[in-house]
Amino acid sequence: MKFGGSTLGEDGACINKIIERINKKIETKSKIVAVFSAPFIRYRDKLSSMTDVAIHIGKNYAQSNPVEIDVLREVYENIASNNLSQEFHKKFSDDINRFYKEVIISLKQAAENRRFVDVTRSRTLAYSGEIPMSYLMDYILKTKHLKSDHVKIEQWPITTDDNFEAANFLIEESKKKSSNFYDLIEKNDVVTIGGFIGKTIDGLETTYERGGSDRSAADVAILLNEHYKAELDFEKDNAVLSADPKIVKKELDSIKFLSYNEARLAGMFGMKILDPLAIKEIDDNNMDIPIVITDMENPSRTTIISKISPDQSGNLVKIVTGKRNCAIVRMESIASSHLLASLESDKQYHDFIKLSPYKKNGVEITRVLFLDGDYVRRNEHHFKAFYSGAEIVYDRGVVTLIGDYMWKMPKIASTTSSTVGEHGINILNFDAQEETSRILIIVDDSKVADAIRAIHDKRNRIDRDDAR
Repeated sequence: MKFGGSTLGEDGACINKIIERINKKIETKSKIVAVFSAPFIRYRDKLSSMTDVAIHIGKNYAQSNPVEIDVLREVYENIASNNLSQEFHKKFSDDINRFYKEVIISLKQAAENRRFVDVTRSRTLAYSGEIPMSYLMDYILKTKHLKSDHVKIEQWPITTDDNFEAANFLIEESKKKSSNFYDLIEKNDVVTIGGFIGKTIDGLETTYERGGSDRSAADVAILLNEHYKAELDFEKDNAVLSADPKIVKKELDSIKFLSYNEARLAGMFGMKILDPLAIKEIDDNNMDIPIVITDMENPSRTTIISKISPDQSGNLVKIVTGKRNCAIVRMESIASSHLLASLESDKQYHDFIKLSPYKKNGVEITRVLFLDGDYVRRNEHHFKAFYSGAEIVYDRGVVTLIGDYMWKMPKIASTTSSTVGEHGINILNFDAQEETSRILIIVDDSKVADAIRAIHDKRNRIDRDDAR
């Protein structure tokens, strides 16, 4: 079970709901590994993840601007005061004092080196975020008389490479370091562990990219799948809907089933289901682990994600979603193949989609849609090192339809493009591939929400007509 910062609630306000959900799972005779993100706190009159707060503080220290850091422990002390028995309060106080010292040492190093990077950054985030939260949740569960324990940072099972700020999971090395983890599971009903955090082979703290607690949950499931029948349960504030409820306000459908491919694409293109890299991690290891997205407030509402979705009837278009702040890069196809190989192998970067190529003056040109325009801006020099004549266009948005079997729907591509046009939205690029059942509509960045609403409304009208 994975619990994100929002499910913990501000200052741990939703912890009783989490305990209730864990108890329900235990009643089904399941053993639980509970993966926790850093909590959310009120910082400078804004609700923020503790990770964001720690990054803000670390950057200030690197700029010789030390700021108040008590906030990095106060939330845990407050939660502990409200939830722990005297016995476990004393144990947690010892732990949080130890973690806080690690944070202070790391911030001093950031100030001395004038850089908040690599292991300094990872260590600061680990000991102010997911690590204390996972220890604290174990003590809370013990206070509630559950048979639980926590994974100690000294015996961490998630082993990664030494790409400290965007680490990569090393499965074989992780298996070698998991004997204590397996023992904890055998002896307890619940084991808590912090997400987002890994350790190198020689014991240095690393972090995944943002959203990495999802990957941690996937990695735990991968490690357990050899010994148990593993299932991933992501506890959220909603199951998966047919569009982002912040954009589409009415006639949203609950999606019962998704394939790995559908969920990965939806995540890449803006739906906050789970980190697409979490699915890729499972898929790359040739596993088919059931993933359940559970509405914590109404646990009967779920979305089940599996390698191949069992739901092939019903709606062929399951989700309409989109993403702003994209960029399109054009360069000769040979150069682009080298660039993309470098991004995937050297930088472990996968947030791009190859669009259909075209020819110019007899030379094949590849267009690549990057889903993070800021990443392209920061790395323009790297792109142009592969092809000095690379053309880069910013402020693009992309809208896509999700459904592995969309190709069965007559005129789906033409209907989609005409729907967008009917709403006065200029299509800057349109890419449809029957083989992958993929439709991408490139529009101006500011028109993404309008396009999503138009297509989603059309989707519902087609469904109603089909029903009649």
